[in-house]
Amino acid sequence: MGQSQVLAENPTAQPQPVAAVSDSVLVQGAELEREGRWGEALSLYQKTLKDFPKNKSIQTRRSVARIHFDLGRRYSDSSFLKTIESTDGKKAKNVYAEVLLKVQSYYVDEPNWADIASYGLTALEVALMSPEFQKINLPGISDLDVRATIVATRKRLESASVNNRHDAYLVADDTAKFLSEKIGLSQQATVYEFVCGAISALDPYSAFMSSNQYSETMSQIEGNFVGLGVELRTHKDHLEIVNVIPGGSAAVGGIVKGDRVSAVDGKSVAQIGSERAADLMRGVEGSFVGITVDRDERPQTVQLERRRVEIPSVDQVGIVDVKNGVAYIRLTNFQKTTARDFDAALWKLHRDGMRSLIVDVRGNPGGLLSASVEVADRFVSDGIIVSTRGRNPMEDFTHQANLASTWRVPLVVLVDGNSASASEIFAAAIRDHQRGKIVGHQSYGKGSVQGIFPLNVSGGGVRLTTAKFYSPTGKPINQVGVKADVIVHETAKTSVEPTGENGDPGLQVGIQTALRTMQARKSASTTSSLRSELQKRQFADR
Repeated sequence: MGQSQVLAENPTAQPQPVAAVSDSVLVQGAELEREGRWGEALSLYQKTLKDFPKNKSIQTRRSVARIHFDLGRRYSDSSFLKTIESTDGKKAKNVYAEVLLKVQSYYVDEPNWADIASYGLTALEVALMSPEFQKINLPGISDLDVRATIVATRKRLESASVNNRHDAYLVADDTAKFLSEKIGLSQQATVYEFVCGAISALDPYSAFMSSNQYSETMSQIEGNFVGLGVELRTHKDHLEIVNVIPGGSAAVGGIVKGDRVSAVDGKSVAQIGSERAADLMRGVEGSFVGITVDRDERPQTVQLERRRVEIPSVDQVGIVDVKNGVAYIRLTNFQKTTARDFDAALWKLHRDGMRSLIVDVRGNPGGLLSASVEVADRFVSDGIIVSTRGRNPMEDFTHQANLASTWRVPLVVLVDGNSASASEIFAAAIRDHQRGKIVGHQSYGKGSVQGIFPLNVSGGGVRLTTAKFYSPTGKPINQVGVKADVIVHETAKTSVEPTGENGDPGLQVGIQTALRTMQARKSASTTSSLRSELQKRQFADR
């Protein structure tokens, strides 16, 4: 595939420093890669690319880290393994053909088919050298034979010309047949690496989803998921519990925020890796998992049932300044139930004496575009809330404010570097319509829309970037974000109690901004009343 330039280097080669700004990142990333901590390496590269989006060396390492990370997740996912076992080569190729057709039909940019085929081949090569992949798909085949086969496969495809979807399909088809004959690798195992590679080649937000991942994604959109009811942060040798959802099995089992999980089902997090350990905590509804928690240096193992957990998108509601009537709502994500729950929160605060409102979307990764539009519509009286543009004309749409009445309460929106996607749609609408003040730090800058497409054969699905979105005044969000009107110079917490006295600098600045806004509105109203009275007197004097 002489036309492709993507991932031309050996995926196991060590990165070479190309500029002073990225040297330390490449060195740090190389260490994480050597230790097999692919999730942490991926996060490092993605964070760096926010500041240096055109750094080719970091882009390449990010792509390689994602291939390894996705491979590890697939081969610890029981539904994916079941798909490999129950699908033959013909069905797998039908899945690949379906995926390529969806890319051609819906992806936001014109696909580079040579890059897609090359990325799929690289994903396959990484898989071939993976012990997990070899154990399941190539028992008894030596590393020497595998390496020789990789070289032979590359050589066979050197002259291949990939100009369209059909050419990309033929590369996978030919490779699957060759590896089946050469080392006895099932054609479906080969083709599914091309499936996953094809989607991953597009952008960081497009991905293949196993049937478990697809079901979990759809459940989250509905506002619930099967799990233990915890939010995790990964570390080298443990998982940190950063939040426990009330009513979940973890809460019932005594797990609390700050607990350190050192083992899952007897498997040490330090040995299997934090990403693999986090995946082991997921599973079928009604099944049990044992987690070992190190609390006060005394390990305790508890058996927890995986069950359906309701995810509250409106997490905290209260009056943070009783004297002045400053109210607070935190939105953790945007899902189908968000607008309904947001309305209930607004009316509660209204009854409690709300005179101004702070909406906190710090750390909010996004969710449904429609939900963010609905929330913005509560405050924007007319005009555009957001517009989307894609390669497929069906993705071109302008969302207008359409509620008959809106809340006129003074508004402050808290954002940070982790406010993304739907959060940015909401914040940008408030900013562009001058409906409120944005407080905090510049948001993440994820200005693209993903569609979820089920696959007819495998039971899974694909997530594809189908459009980019723009603020009411036409400003792009992608790699730009939403800038704050008022900067918070200290790092603000993203989990607060609505009291106003907890030392959260972001909330404190938000309260101060709300008070100034109320005072400015009061002054403007007084000035307007005086001007109106003066005009009446002047008219009467005549």
